[in-house]
Formats: sequence, structure tokens, C-alpha cells
Amino acid sequence: MALVKKGFNNRGAGRVPLYRALSKLGKASREEAKALILEGKVKVHGKLETDPHKMINPDRAHIEIEGAKVIKESTRLVMFHKPAGYLTTKRDPEGRPIIYDLLPEELQTFHAVGRLDQHTSGLLLLTNSSKVSHYLTNPENKIPRTYIAQVRGEVTEDEMNQMRKGIVDADETLCFHEVRLLKSSQKESKLEVILIEGKYREIRRMFEAFHHEVFKLKRISYGNFMLGDLKSGAILDVEVSGVEQLL
Repeated sequence: MALVKKGFNNRGAGRVPLYRALSKLGKASREEAKALILEGKVKVHGKLETDPHKMINPDRAHIEIEGAKVIKESTRLVMFHKPAGYLTTKRDPEGRPIIYDLLPEELQTFHAVGRLDQHTSGLLLLTNSSKVSHYLTNPENKIPRTYIAQVRGEVTEDEMNQMRKGIVDADETLCFHEVRLLKSSQKESKLEVILIEGKYREIRRMFEAFHHEVFKLKRISYGNFMLGDLKSGAILDVEVSGVEQLL
């Protein structure tokens, strides 16, 4: 699954707080990293470091955790078929189901590329590389995300034209890059929606503005990555050559 490179500029990771560096290196979540540092289990250039906010360059610093040298993991990008009903977060104060409940141990430190809301299913990308994540979510790269939406009521051509032009909701402009009617009746409509820059609950908010409740929403592609027949809850590694084109 090759990716199209669009002027991505690799300037190096730069200096970041130590706890974030450990997270970037895939060794712990940010909170876990803070705890390790405060407990005196982390050394930088051979010296004990107890300040989680110590600024370092993760590409250059020599880091040890409990005497073991931290080696930067190779870049990985994983496709995950997120089921509906799970939050795209690493923890939830209310104890609701999260995607990490479904993911294997090796992916617990990976972060999601963008988000899908709790009730949306479909393709979610996960990576251990902040550079890859930044590239895929940067609006300047105009990477399309395609969804299938099922809504209440009959969506008209005039409404779809307005969705393409954009509307203002809660002082924020919402706009579909493209919307196409797949199936329609007086009771419900099925549509394909393409976004370039996804805003919070953008598809649901857009249809709600036209009095159409979204009762099912699924992302089927993100850029060149296609959900295809990947089963719900399943994961699939992207070819390394495809990821390296981003770096």
C-alpha cells in the first residue's frame, strides 16, 4: 500500500520533554513515562534524570530504563477495524470501552491517527511514529477520508449542494469535500461522504443541521488505505515501504 509523498519535510524530531520522548520511542504512555522518571528509573547520557520535563532530542539522547538501553523502534503503521461502541482514547474516566481493550500488548503504546467517535466504526490507523501521524493529519496534505453514512429521511440534491458549499455550525465552518447519494427512500438515505479536514463530529453535525439523524457511520478509507474486507476488531500491518515514503 504505497503512499503518495507530498512535500513532507523531515527536519528531525527536535527537543521534547523526556516523558514525551519515551512515549515517542514507544516505551510507555506519557503518564507511565512520567511515573518511571519520577521513580528514578530513567537515565539520560548515563545520569539519573527525575524531571519528566527535561528537554532532550529523542533521536540523539542515550536513554536507559532500569539499566536497559532504549532502542528506537522501527516505524510501524497499522490498520485497525474499529467496532462501534469504543472510544478512541487510552483511558476513560467513566470506564467506557476503549479501543485499547481490543488491541494486543505490542500496540498499547501506539497512538491513533485522528479519531473516530464512539459510535463510528471502520478504518482507524495506529502508529508509533509522531512524524507519520503528523503527515497524515496535516490539513495541508489534503488526504481524503471516505465514509458511508446512513441517515434518517430523504436527502435531497439541494441539501447535498449546500453541504459541498459549507455551512456554519457553532461558529465553525463545516464542509464536505464530496457527498454522493447511494440509496434513498422517504425513510432513510445512504451516502458516501469524503472529508479532507475532519472536524469534531463533522458528518453527524452536518446532517443534523438538515434534520437528518445519522444512525450508522463507517469509515472505509483513509488516503490510499482501504478497509476492504478487514474484519471488525482485526488489525493489519501496512508494508514498511509504504510508511517510509512519508519520512
